[in-house]
Amino acid sequence: MKDTIRQLEGKIALVTGGTKGIGKAIADELASLGATVIVTARSKPAEDIHYDFIAADLTKSQDNESLAKAITENYGGLDILINNVGGTSSPAGGFSVLTDEDWENDLQLNLLAAIRLDRALVPSMIDKKTGVVIHISSLNGKLPLYASNFSYGVTKAALNNYSKTLASEVAQHGLRVITVSPGMVKTTAMETFLNGLGTTIGKNFEETTQVVMDSLGGVPMNRLASPEEIANLVGFLASPKASYITGANYVIDGGTIPTTF
Repeated sequence: MKDTIRQLEGKIALVTGGTKGIGKAIADELASLGATVIVTARSKPAEDIHYDFIAADLTKSQDNESLAKAITENYGGLDILINNVGGTSSPAGGFSVLTDEDWENDLQLNLLAAIRLDRALVPSMIDKKTGVVIHISSLNGKLPLYASNFSYGVTKAALNNYSKTLASEVAQHGLRVITVSPGMVKTTAMETFLNGLGTTIGKNFEETTQVVMDSLGGVPMNRLASPEEIANLVGFLASPKASYITGANYVIDGGTIPTTF
């Protein structure tokens, strides 16, 4: 039974943005499966965390290089890389309100951070001929919302394409690369986004949540996901049970997208 439950025993995993929200839930799930977990974020949270922590701002090239060097020196490389860090601070209102700075910030956080870290850490996985890379994208990469998060959706769509392309390249070396695209998840970041949007459109939190769900065409399960529900899927995909899965994009959205594509 232990072998079945702790399928990641002896594996080294890095979760970016792993101190809160979906990232923390993923770190907890991987640890429960036996992995040694490293988490990174811009700064260490005030509360205690149960995993090795390395501070890094992944929108900065030098921080990616320092993080990769620390992992190589202290752990000898990775078996599992979860590129979870992402988000947006860009204003709602469509294309005309977005500045060059808004676009640059979203590109750095949602696309280039993952590209840089993969470039630094995937080569050692190729050398070992084994490894799993999972990019946490978003439903908005497939179902964009121009009024609320235009640039975020565009950069996540780019991440989806990048992830598929990388998967095709490295599969011959024994690596698997997968994308997970959550819908609306009950996190502090989501609450901040909804509160900000509510201020813009003049509605309270509950009304704004309904507005966003309606703009997606409705959420058949009529609720937000929990971070743990996303983490459960990631844990499976990182495990040997998913050994023939690569290049796929798993949408976990409570049934929001009405067709598969």
